[in-house]
Amino acid sequence: MAQGGLTIFGDVRITSDNNVVVPKEVTLILRSVTTGEVGRQSVSSRGRYRFTNLKEGEYEIVVESDGKEVGRWSQIRIGGMTLSNSPYGYQNDLEFRWRPAAAPAGGVISAADVYDRPASTKALFAKAEEAVGKKKYDQAATLLKEVVEADKADFQAWNALGTVYLAQEKLDEAEHAYEQATVVKPNSPRALLNLGRVRSAQKKYAEAIEPLEKAVELQPTLGDAHMLVGEAYLQVKKGSKAIPHLNEAAKLGHPEAHLRLGWLFNAAGMKDKAALEYEEYLKKNPEYPERNKLKEYIQTNKKS
Repeated sequence: MAQGGLTIFGDVRITSDNNVVVPKEVTLILRSVTTGEVGRQSVSSRGRYRFTNLKEGEYEIVVESDGKEVGRWSQIRIGGMTLSNSPYGYQNDLEFRWRPAAAPAGGVISAADVYDRPASTKALFAKAEEAVGKKKYDQAATLLKEVVEADKADFQAWNALGTVYLAQEKLDEAEHAYEQATVVKPNSPRALLNLGRVRSAQKKYAEAIEPLEKAVELQPTLGDAHMLVGEAYLQVKKGSKAIPHLNEAAKLGHPEAHLRLGWLFNAAGMKDKAALEYEEYLKKNPEYPERNKLKEYIQTNKKS
């Protein structure tokens, strides 16, 4: 499939406990990490989505209900090996448990991430959002810097500024902006997650661990944070600390966590445990390009 003609699709499954009514439909917003929003569509709570004609790169899917974000799946790589490729495109199923008073698996914006912006900077922030929508990142950065100069406590604006810098691939500037967001709002899971993410992108794995650990402490259902901190622990050779986070990430919509657990157990000589993890991964991604190798490993090493 040629670059520019890629497809991502998947099933949407929203469940609930104790017969809590789930929304009949949600809005899915596909965003490119580098260029912003790519498209959006409405999908039923047990439907299927499909975004087509995409370029290779990293994306995230934001789930909204009644205009509010209720979930977010990040670090979705299209065109590489992150997702299971098939003749129909790259599959990324979205499944989470609907809890009106709590965060679903994908990670919902918590109360700690809400900021009541003063009237003096609302217009500037709105213009910055408009500039981002038009992919005018230099203009957006200028406007957001005006916002934080006027109101240094506006952690959302610091966060947005970091994301604009990230879109421009200015990782050092993005890290600084995210750091400022965590300084003025230390209990913001989203700011902590973003700081950990950009440090991971810079391969500063040891420095990424602290904000990511704080993020999952504040909001245990942040699957992205569990996945990132688990990977960071692997990179600094602390596999025992990676295991619980990767287990949580697998439960919270990151099947690739099973692959990393399998790699870890195999490296430790626990091939039977590695086989179980690879088996779980193939259940969730049966079209994995190297599935035959995994099947052979499972058959050889799984205990009966």
